[in-house]
Amino acid sequence: MEHNVLQQHVQLQLYWLLGRKSPLSLENKVLVYKVAIKSIWTYGIELWCCASNSIIAILQRCQSKILRSMADAPWHVSNSTLHNDLGIPFIKDVLQERSTKHHDRLEVHPNALLQPLLEKQNNRRLKDAYRSTSNEVEETSSLEESLSCH
Repeated sequence: MEHNVLQQHVQLQLYWLLGRKSPLSLENKVLVYKVAIKSIWTYGIELWCCASNSIIAILQRCQSKILRSMADAPWHVSNSTLHNDLGIPFIKDVLQERSTKHHDRLEVHPNALLQPLLEKQNNRRLKDAYRSTSNEVEETSSLEESLSCH
């Protein structure tokens, strides 16, 4: 729910500048978007590879709404057409490009302390880790019960 409130707040704060009724030309709106808004959401994007797809989809929807408002595009214009015409890549494309560049820089970095960052991480969810622990406890308790019965 918080991201919807934040998204609406950002859109309302910038609507006078980037909205449909703004006196700025489309080129200037795109420039303001690239300088002000894109720089905010791309900060630290190299680390977003662990972000869930739903979070990335939320950001993509917000970006598409802002671009649609900037261009005063009707509902039947697809998001891909809008992105291509304005020359603004999708969030997933920017994420992939920046993550790849970051990984390539880490591979040749002289600091040996950064090398563990290149290893594939086996991140298990807490719920899965809890299940495996509780299964081990159940197996241990059933083993103890079978031993105590004899």
